[in-house]
Amino acid sequence: MSSLDRDRDVRRMDAEEDPLQAWLDCMRCGEWERAWNITDQAMPRRAREPCAHWPRHLQYVWTGGPLTNRRVLVRCYHGLGDTLQFIRYMPLLKTVAREVIVWVQPSLMRLLDGMEGVDRFLPLHDGTPEGEYDVDVELMELPYIFRTTLATVPAKIPYVSAEPMPLPFARTTPVVGLVWKAGEWNGGRSLSLPLLAPLAAVRGITLCILQPQAVASGWNGEFGTFLSEFDLFDYARAVRAMDLLITVDSMPAHMAGALGVPVWTLLGANADWRWMRDREDTPWYPGMRLFRQVREGDWESVVAKVAGELERFAQS
Repeated sequence: MSSLDRDRDVRRMDAEEDPLQAWLDCMRCGEWERAWNITDQAMPRRAREPCAHWPRHLQYVWTGGPLTNRRVLVRCYHGLGDTLQFIRYMPLLKTVAREVIVWVQPSLMRLLDGMEGVDRFLPLHDGTPEGEYDVDVELMELPYIFRTTLATVPAKIPYVSAEPMPLPFARTTPVVGLVWKAGEWNGGRSLSLPLLAPLAAVRGITLCILQPQAVASGWNGEFGTFLSEFDLFDYARAVRAMDLLITVDSMPAHMAGALGVPVWTLLGANADWRWMRDREDTPWYPGMRLFRQVREGDWESVVAKVAGELERFAQS
């Protein structure tokens, strides 16, 4: 028996004992069809087990009802980065739905206004959505609903647009943005700014600090040009002005990917399922490169590799 067959047998047993872990393993290995089959097994329970009392990001919404020729409400219950990643499904959803209504984080509405496939945006809040609809789904359920595979990821880039922000300096060298801190809920995705000092030593580039709440996140002016604090609309314009963004796994990575800005994403050893395993690229964003820890917590070797690649980027 080959190692691949053994791995599949393990995932088959895991699916019986721990469906969530089996699902994660399948997604990380690129066996997305198997992951959707695991979800299929869980679907009958959805109608019997209400989850509205769960935290929003854990709630499922869709219970298997048809979307064709229906008014579909898309609930954006996860983070801003998740919304930016999966909003790409709206044109595909519109090919089957009569109307697409997106209940989205208010801070994203100006940026996403006019996006293809969306008939209406509604501001997300803690109450119930305004307006009528026939069926609702959570945004991150759409890859399952459309049975997405590695070959069918909607990857028409860019699918979000913004005009580049004018920069407060002459553009004489490639401009590279830096983001080093992710959300508080997962501190393992962040690193301390001093660890990025090798990037500042690379000649022939201009570093810009694009870390939200930069001062509170540790920036004290030792390197890099701080542009400003922005709302998300202007933040997109700042990202759009970069020749390259280097960021940890956080919203700015998805912002750059959706805008079509080249982005290098720094990942921990046990990265999120969407980045899969042992890949330096991703089907979600053709313009993204992935730099992974070999050992959990070892950011130094990741930064050393990025610094070497950045030297080549500056000379290209």
